[in-house]
Amino acid sequence: MANLYYRYNPQTCQYERIYPSGKKFIRRAGIYLLLALISALPITYWYLQKFSSLEEQYLQQQNQVLSENWNELETEIDEAYSRLGHFAQKDDNYYRMLLDLQPLSASIREAGVGGIDRKLDGINDFPKVRDGYERLEKLKHQIQVEMQSFEELSLKADIQLSKRATRPAILPLHNKDMIRLHTTFGNRFHPLLRIWRDHRGLDMTAPKGAPVFATGDGVVSRADYSETYGLVIYINHGYGYETRYAHLLKYELKLGQEVKRGQLVGYVGTTGQSDAYHLHYEVLHNGTQVNPIYFFQRDLDHKEYQKLVEHPRYQAPVE
Repeated sequence: MANLYYRYNPQTCQYERIYPSGKKFIRRAGIYLLLALISALPITYWYLQKFSSLEEQYLQQQNQVLSENWNELETEIDEAYSRLGHFAQKDDNYYRMLLDLQPLSASIREAGVGGIDRKLDGINDFPKVRDGYERLEKLKHQIQVEMQSFEELSLKADIQLSKRATRPAILPLHNKDMIRLHTTFGNRFHPLLRIWRDHRGLDMTAPKGAPVFATGDGVVSRADYSETYGLVIYINHGYGYETRYAHLLKYELKLGQEVKRGQLVGYVGTTGQSDAYHLHYEVLHNGTQVNPIYFFQRDLDHKEYQKLVEHPRYQAPVE
């Protein structure tokens, strides 16, 4: 029910009803509203303070989590630098020395990373983040350098392995089959021609039909008959090396065939200028005959090998 307002009229000695005007109503309503707002101010202030405190607390928690994650990241970066340093040390002091390569210079490993300043324009106000980003970019560069180095090492190792596999390195006969090794390399008296003549290989006396083996990987570059060598096989081993197997009874290879070290070449015979069953074996390096004795170390023990190489007529080994 609406409130009724009355006023006493002394002239009529009666209470008369008053009808408030619109202005008064608005004034009173404004007063009530103002009082309500004043009363609500403490509550509003408390609420805002409470909300601000909760938001700040949440941000602090998030900042703490980010800080912990960042510390973990920096620890991982330190560990990565440590591992990379270990790899670099083995690279320079072991692998490269083993493969006869020069160590990488510090200027290559520590070279700066181009364009990093432009990437960091947006985080200049955060020095910790900037420093971390710079370390990551530097680490990335050094990893790329190390990867390229290992690719170079891998290629060099493949070449070295190929050289080792192709280089003549074993006896062309089984030890048990070799009756005698004629160690004269150079000028000697030819038993058939009865003259002194340069002898650019080694003769190995063995039973008729004893197997003859390739002393290194290669490709057959000759397989035919020679008046001097008789049935003969030439094997091109690459890297300047060639071996020759002469006076064969029979050969088991053909021109252009790829062979592996230890593969059967043929059998001991006495074809060509020969007066007994034996293998005439030659090693050439860059087109020049060299003493094959320096390529037998894999099949002879130290005492046997020293006895051979101490012969006064041997020439210096091939480097």
